[in-house]
Amino acid sequence: MADYTELEIGIRRQDADSYAVELRFNDPDSETSEPPELGLAHFDFLELQRQGLWPEAYGKQLSKSLFLDPRLLEAFKAACKASLGSDRKLLLRLFIDRSAPELHSLRWETLRDPRPGHEDSWLLTDERILFSRYLRIAETRPVRFRPKGDIRALVVIANPNNLDAYTPGNQRLAPIDTEGELARTETVLGECIKGKLYSDPTNPGRVTLNHLVEQLREGFDILYLVCHGALLDQQGARVPFLWLENQDGTAAVESGLNLVDRLSKLPAQPRLMVLASCQSAGPGLAANEREQEGALAALGPRLAEAGIPAVLAMQGNISMVTVAKFMPVFFKELAEHGQIDQAMAAARGEVSAEPDAWMPTLFSRFRTGRFWSEGGFRSSTGSQTYDKWESLLQRIHDGKCTPILGYGLLESVLGSTREIAQNWADAYGFPMQRHARRELPQVAQYLMYRFDPGFPYERLEKYLVQRLQQRYGSQFPAKLQAPVQLDDLLTHVVSEQAKLNPAEPHQVLAKLPFKVYITTNPDNLLERALQVEKKLAHVEQCPWNKYLKEAPPKYDGTPSVPAPLVFHLFGQLGDPESLVLTEDDYFDYLIGVTSNISLIPEVVLGTQTRTQLLFLGFQMDDWNFRVLLKSLRRPGGQASRAYEHVAVQIDPDEDRLLDPRRARQFLEKYFGDTTNRIGIYWGSAEDFLKELRDRWNQRYGGEMPV
Repeated sequence: MADYTELEIGIRRQDADSYAVELRFNDPDSETSEPPELGLAHFDFLELQRQGLWPEAYGKQLSKSLFLDPRLLEAFKAACKASLGSDRKLLLRLFIDRSAPELHSLRWETLRDPRPGHEDSWLLTDERILFSRYLRIAETRPVRFRPKGDIRALVVIANPNNLDAYTPGNQRLAPIDTEGELARTETVLGECIKGKLYSDPTNPGRVTLNHLVEQLREGFDILYLVCHGALLDQQGARVPFLWLENQDGTAAVESGLNLVDRLSKLPAQPRLMVLASCQSAGPGLAANEREQEGALAALGPRLAEAGIPAVLAMQGNISMVTVAKFMPVFFKELAEHGQIDQAMAAARGEVSAEPDAWMPTLFSRFRTGRFWSEGGFRSSTGSQTYDKWESLLQRIHDGKCTPILGYGLLESVLGSTREIAQNWADAYGFPMQRHARRELPQVAQYLMYRFDPGFPYERLEKYLVQRLQQRYGSQFPAKLQAPVQLDDLLTHVVSEQAKLNPAEPHQVLAKLPFKVYITTNPDNLLERALQVEKKLAHVEQCPWNKYLKEAPPKYDGTPSVPAPLVFHLFGQLGDPESLVLTEDDYFDYLIGVTSNISLIPEVVLGTQTRTQLLFLGFQMDDWNFRVLLKSLRRPGGQASRAYEHVAVQIDPDEDRLLDPRRARQFLEKYFGDTTNRIGIYWGSAEDFLKELRDRWNQRYGGEMPV
């Protein structure tokens, strides 16, 4: 039985005076889904403003307004009974539609329990009720999980030397206790802290916006930002501003919108941002139309809309006393069980006696609240004792393992194929179903028919070059500023990453003693990494279409570790006719690899039937993996039953699947059956190869270090 149920409260504007409310309850253990309960709500903004100084009275008024409709109250009571009555937690998510932005400024965290007999109880101090402001957005970046032990945190504390010169809201800014804040963050985050940026009078100008963004490029899961912030008037709107530093240590009053824009362009964003600044989640008031318009412009929601999966922000001038009590409990709980909304509930309970206890606010895209994952090899029952490392290491050493590379190896640099598809769908008016807008083969198929057959292939390389220039342009040397090929830009970026990360995937793969590499990727990064290792790779393409059949692979040698074979299944960008990109291409590929099997080098066919296969960088429900798996099942393509293969699989995306937990169980069962015989390592390709590198060096480092 799942240990939670879900209740989503969705609110949208109905007319000038009322709002349509939808309560949608979901029990993960139920095979059926109940229709949502519909009702109406009315909010007296003036009365709420009058109660603004008294959180208890405010919460009662807000709860009365939300659950005034008896249908909604009964639905809420039923959800609580189904969950709390069976000793389960209730994931309570508030979703505010874009038609009602003024509702973002209400203090939802003050809600009182509307059930009869519970009216004096603050709803969100019940640690069985896990609350977040849930955001459905068009962001195409998948929400990825990392193993608990790999979490990286960056702590940033800005204390400019002239804060007392600023009086936002007629309140003079006080200095921040930098040393005290550092000590507190080290206590609560401990070994997770992998980077620090803090104001230092002896070394001014450290906490500039540019330095902050530069640090984040190194890749962090958590950004903990301590600084002053406020909503200020700018051209008739309320805009969030943060007090960071100039080069001389004086205050740089930076627009929060500028920070959001810079973060949205990072190749890898933090998955949790903690904003311990004043008014970082909005003013917490609904006084007039001007403030209502400014509520959506507050930094917390904007960061979430820019793609940060979870943002913990403050919706008022929270006291340092409350922050000092709240944060240790929040991070202690998060480290213990990884449920971000459960950690919020525990921390909120810790500060419930404080007058500003309602101010910490969670904006989240995590549907299940899970922040980190249990990685590694796991059986279908979830046991971590399911260990395949011994056999895998031995077969790599003995030349009985063949890696098959997928696009996931490129995601950290280029973004996902879903991002490409979504951007093309938006740019070129893709007219099909909403879910198909994130499937690159379907969107590319549309472009082929809208323009001409060559358009999507030509556009792909140009798009990826633009993507790299947008993300890394300022880091490119002069010789790469002019028009260049994608491989040159990719090689530069990956080479720079490898200097900081000895477990960079292509670098690890090139060092390991593989004789044959099979790849579905269109780049030449692997070949260049092999060159760095002084290995002379021979490169061939699969003859899946008429064009390639006319110039079939001519490889008839014997691959070796010093001279491996790299076999491109789905083509190369430098040869557009070879690419497998559209829906038609994938279907033609399946036909072509069967009809042209005699043209495929025997050594490639042999690896598929006589070695253990290692799938890296695939999502198991993506087109390229499904087609690849289907092609391996062709007559004569079945591998020896002596081997159980390995696939490295990132946890199912929370924002793409209805039930990620069940999806994970399904994948383990489906790919582990007697037909597929594929064991799953849960984690990213980077996580897997880092662990593989460490285990290899422990066992074979004296013979062949990686």
